Amino acid sequence: MKDYTTFLFRCFRLSFQGDWRYYLWMLALTMIALVGLNAYAKQFVQGLATTGMTDQVSWGLYIANFTFLVGVAAAAAMMVIPVYIYRHKELHNLVIYGELLAVVAIVMCLLFIVVDMGRPDRAHHLLLRFNFPISILTWDVIALNGYLLLNLHICGYLIYCAYRRRPPSRAFYIPFVFIAIVWAISIHTVTAFLYAGLGGRPFWNSAVIAPRFLASAFAAGPAIIILTLQIIRRATGYLVSDGAIHTLRSIATIALSINMFLLGSELFTEFYTHSAHVVSAQYLFFGLHGHNALVPWIWTAIALNLGALVILFSPWRQRLPLLNLACVAMVVGIWIEKGMGLIVPAFIPSPLGEIVEYTPTRNEILVCLGILAFGALLYTIFVRITIPVLYGELTIDRAYHTDSASGQDRREHQHSGDHQ
Repeated sequence: MKDYTTFLFRCFRLSFQGDWRYYLWMLALTMIALVGLNAYAKQFVQGLATTGMTDQVSWGLYIANFTFLVGVAAAAAMMVIPVYIYRHKELHNLVIYGELLAVVAIVMCLLFIVVDMGRPDRAHHLLLRFNFPISILTWDVIALNGYLLLNLHICGYLIYCAYRRRPPSRAFYIPFVFIAIVWAISIHTVTAFLYAGLGGRPFWNSAVIAPRFLASAFAAGPAIIILTLQIIRRATGYLVSDGAIHTLRSIATIALSINMFLLGSELFTEFYTHSAHVVSAQYLFFGLHGHNALVPWIWTAIALNLGALVILFSPWRQRLPLLNLACVAMVVGIWIEKGMGLIVPAFIPSPLGEIVEYTPTRNEILVCLGILAFGALLYTIFVRITIPVLYGELTIDRAYHTDSASGQDRREHQHSGDHQ
């Protein structure tokens, strides 16, 4: 216990050490997070009237971000599967970053749920009326918190073993890894069922919602990890092999292709049959009775995803600048399609035939930016602590010095560690 307490203290102290770029980045994120906290304090006092949500459109930007981030959390499995099932060695040293991203994404998901509640101080009623196993919302609570605990255990155990300079016991973490793989698929499937099970919202009553959620998650998640790994390589000097990045690119390419195919299948079913339930899709893609707030957004998302596919299938996909452009387009396109493009249209028109469009307020946007900044701050701290521990610069018998090694020295140290 004394060693573990010392480990936590040294990690806490390490999170405050870095160069001027690190301090500037952390300062910017902290300021944005505090602005978001102030905006939420205003919402807490005045209620959800500070948001653009109404009786007709009761879910908005908060739930849109929640839906997207659940997919980002689930996508960590796409790094774990090649490593532990197919023995992919190039991704072995990088899988921890995917697990840490899953932890941060779930934390942000839970925060978005909290800010979406009009009275979060009454959240204990959810536990007092735990309607299990009938309620899908109860399943979602179990799935999210269970996945968070699994990833915290896996990441914490591996990092602490590296700090103690001892090999991790496979019996103590490998079973949890395989449970986490199945759990990762379940969290997004349960979230999809949460929408598809609402009979009063025909726009969501589709059997392909869950496969679409998984496909989009396994496209956007690796894209975010690709960008993150390159930032880590540029900022720290640690070697991240191009082979690992291109493996993630292949995963994202296949997943995005499946996602676009499922989207096309759903559009064919909606518009070719022209059933009575096509009205929400018509509002989203073409507008309805002069109301077309989301039309530019959804077509922008489709253009971005198709553009990303063109790059990913082109002969120049090996070039990192083009790959980064495709990843950014993919993340933005999926965020629009899976967030605002999925959540809001289901409420328009209302069951009474009312058309009330939804526009996020300034306060609502600030709350979202604050949560995203807090997540980025948390992930930066996790990575800042993890890198020196995993590569032997901070261990139980060795102190870490920020100026002890240059980028070249670190790369040489990492090469020697890989050979061992």
